[in-house]
Amino acid sequence: MLSFIARRFVASLAVLLVASYLVYVLAASSGDPLSDLRQSSLPNKQTLIEQRTALLHLDVPPFLRYFVWLGGVLGAFVGQFNLGDTLDGQHVSDLLGNAMGSTLQLVTGSLLIGIVIGVTLGIVTALRQYSGFDYTVTFISFLFFSLPIFWIAVMLKQFGAIGFNNFLANPRVSVPAIIILSLLSGVMWMGIVGGNGRRRLTTFLVAAAAAAIVLVYITLTGWLDNPSLGPVVTTGLSAGAAVIVTVLSTGWANKRSRCTALTVAGLGLVLYYPLHALFEQFSIINIFTVIALIILFAALGGVTGWVWGGLDRWQSVRTGAITGVVVALILLLDRFLASWNIYFTQVANGRPIGTIGASTPDLVGSFWVTGIDSFTHLVLPTVALILASLAGYSRYARASLLEVMNQDYIRTARAKGLTERTVVMRHAFRNALIPITTVIALDFGALISGAIVTENVFAWSGMGALFNQALNKVDLNPIMGFFLVTAIAAITFNFLADILYSALDPRIRVSA
Repeated sequence: MLSFIARRFVASLAVLLVASYLVYVLAASSGDPLSDLRQSSLPNKQTLIEQRTALLHLDVPPFLRYFVWLGGVLGAFVGQFNLGDTLDGQHVSDLLGNAMGSTLQLVTGSLLIGIVIGVTLGIVTALRQYSGFDYTVTFISFLFFSLPIFWIAVMLKQFGAIGFNNFLANPRVSVPAIIILSLLSGVMWMGIVGGNGRRRLTTFLVAAAAAAIVLVYITLTGWLDNPSLGPVVTTGLSAGAAVIVTVLSTGWANKRSRCTALTVAGLGLVLYYPLHALFEQFSIINIFTVIALIILFAALGGVTGWVWGGLDRWQSVRTGAITGVVVALILLLDRFLASWNIYFTQVANGRPIGTIGASTPDLVGSFWVTGIDSFTHLVLPTVALILASLAGYSRYARASLLEVMNQDYIRTARAKGLTERTVVMRHAFRNALIPITTVIALDFGALISGAIVTENVFAWSGMGALFNQALNKVDLNPIMGFFLVTAIAAITFNFLADILYSALDPRIRVSA
């Protein structure tokens, strides 16, 4: 392992040095960073030119000036890290820190959600190969993949923000809309569940009826005017999550895992009112306390699984920990919704879905109100990035799983009498993740550099916007800071992908 890490580090360092030198020289030769001053009519123009020349070392040839920049980067080893200054005299490291935080906030959620949805769709379509559901998902995925991202973003602003905000002025779902949406829900779940004709018809009727009941309830109660979950709905969602996690993790027949998951869901109900009281009394609530709460529920779930025990107690521990995380997220969602009315009326003025920027300017409020504000500004660019990446993840997952399902060891597992869930989740899915891991590593490394088009449409000040502005002004130091962050991210995530290969497939050794 250590020899592998050392070899990869040396090779990556050599590639990074050569690539950064080429980028620096090419970028420095692409334009004149003094052009704006040369064309100005300011009386002190010459003085400003001399000041910028001295600040950015523009009197040094580019192929030598690179080593001045490299010296600032290597100063990190002695505590004097310096990426230089912009044309305006701002520190590049400060700009990069702000841009990276904004970009990570944008792309992390879209990447994680896109992976979960895309891989899930890929698995389901692989198991329903050549069905109507398979063809429909394939068509929709490639439709969004082929559409320009700026067009998707503009349509989302028009219908996802302006249209939905107009709808919230009188949030009542019409009868024809209820019928159409209920039928679509029935068709979708019928395709996902599959089975014989009787099972498909039952699924269609149950899903359509459930969707109709929910939509009628939302309309009659005016739920969208003041959305909330409450202890009853929170408990129902927690119990449903416990069932789904158990089915996917070990199968519903595993009694100890089933009892573990349902016990964790019950703990969520027991802690519902104490947590709400704690949220109200404890004024210093921030993202770190939220993360601590999620970790605490995961630990409680793991301990619950350990207590239930059994011959394979780690199955119960895993099921309990995952259920605990989901229950914690449901409880947090309930608390956020409790502050929705304040945000809707006092901050958003009845139009909550934001279309510009990362937050409402000069917003002062509680953690819950500012959290809702961040979410409402994140939702549109996040959906745009998800739709653009969905086809890649779903197609890779589908092709990989189909290839694995035709292997001899899968037929052997079925011949041993294992259930289809065990065959798919324990034997096939793990090996199918290997090529998907490569795609995810490359995508995450690339997304760190920023989604330039999406950031431009939604006025998001991230890495992409920083790079675009620097490129237009031939501002070399921000360009090189952007390159450095992007290159290190790409190298790091490719290295992590190599490590994950050995974890997913024991036949792979990173020391080889």
